[in-house]
Amino acid sequence: MSATAETSPAPAPSAAVITEPLPDLQLQLLIQLLDEDPRSSLPLTLTHPGGLLHGDVIGHEQWKAEWARSLRQVEGEGANLLAEFPETVDQGVRELHGQEQDAEAAARLPRWIHLRDVTFLGGAMSAVSLPLWRGRLSDVSGWALGRPQ
Repeated sequence: MSATAETSPAPAPSAAVITEPLPDLQLQLLIQLLDEDPRSSLPLTLTHPGGLLHGDVIGHEQWKAEWARSLRQVEGEGANLLAEFPETVDQGVRELHGQEQDAEAAARLPRWIHLRDVTFLGGAMSAVSLPLWRGRLSDVSGWALGRPQ
């Protein structure tokens, strides 16, 4: 090696840049508002990488309650265990984060969207109806109030 190569500083490593889609702030705030009243819902149509979805947007707590109610109608021990799954996950997250203060948790914007009475339209397949749906807000590329007519 030459003397210059030995004394020249090594090139600085380039910083890794992680990019991911950001959720729509207005949609996040709308969902946060719906989370404040467990009985509230709002008809919404979403564009998503898989196609078009429409249904009633509901809050996280209402989604958990409806998930549990639908599984309690199924017989068997496995159904009872699954009925409590979303609450068990939430409790584990709270324990992992050291029981964050309520104000901090409330200030965090939602990252998930929950719909009830969903119709999914994707590609060449016919419409699919689902009782409940949960998706990442960062995957929603557009939205509109109401359902298609």
